[in-house]
Amino acid sequence: MVKIYSHRGLNRLAPENTMAAFRLAYEAKIEWIETDVDILGDATPVILHDSTLDRTTDAQGSMYALSRGDLAGISAGAKFQPRVGSAPDYSHEAIPLLDELVAWLSDTGMKCNLELKSNEAGGDMSLRLIDAVVERIAEVPREQLLISSFNPVLLYLLHQRLPLLEVACLFTKDNLWPDAVSICELVGAKTIHPEDSSLTPSIVSRLKAAGLQINVWTVNSVHRARELQSWGVDGVFTDIADELKTALE
Repeated sequence: MVKIYSHRGLNRLAPENTMAAFRLAYEAKIEWIETDVDILGDATPVILHDSTLDRTTDAQGSMYALSRGDLAGISAGAKFQPRVGSAPDYSHEAIPLLDELVAWLSDTGMKCNLELKSNEAGGDMSLRLIDAVVERIAEVPREQLLISSFNPVLLYLLHQRLPLLEVACLFTKDNLWPDAVSICELVGAKTIHPEDSSLTPSIVSRLKAAGLQINVWTVNSVHRARELQSWGVDGVFTDIADELKTALE
């Protein structure tokens, strides 16, 4: 069976990239979660997809303008509207610290694909992001972690620091060019994460022939997951991890 990665946790049932969403994935016996890491202005690493707060929290503006002390006044769940049924009041949910996630991974044994965001605050902040992540994840068993990024430079630099850690290069349908294999080789990635849209059996065959593991994002159809599995894809990122797990087992 393909590996199932719960995209930003079970984000239909709880606010994306919150500990509540991760806990629901764990309770549903999903083996892997996927989430995102970037740093605040004071270099505190946090779990947040966007570089701005507007879409997922009750605050506004750039995350790079914040420090750790500002997080106490921000809700990561106040805007949440469940896409399935009803949900508890998640207004108390905070933006998680990477420290909090790492401690939870240690307690539960959950596996995590951690996406290193392509930091938008400049080269120096990007290097501070790598420093912060390396420091926090250094003691996590490597079988519990997969680090991915759309930014091959950041991924390469992180992999140089932690060469035994598995890393994966992310690609959109618009930049999955023939040099994708070369980029993975130069970064040290044995895994590639292509976008589902426009993926074909021939592309999958080419990537598999290069010896790459293939995890596809974002697959929210049981039929499509089965089709990708028949092509030889190794895993899928999905917003319906609980449904896919039941359907594919």
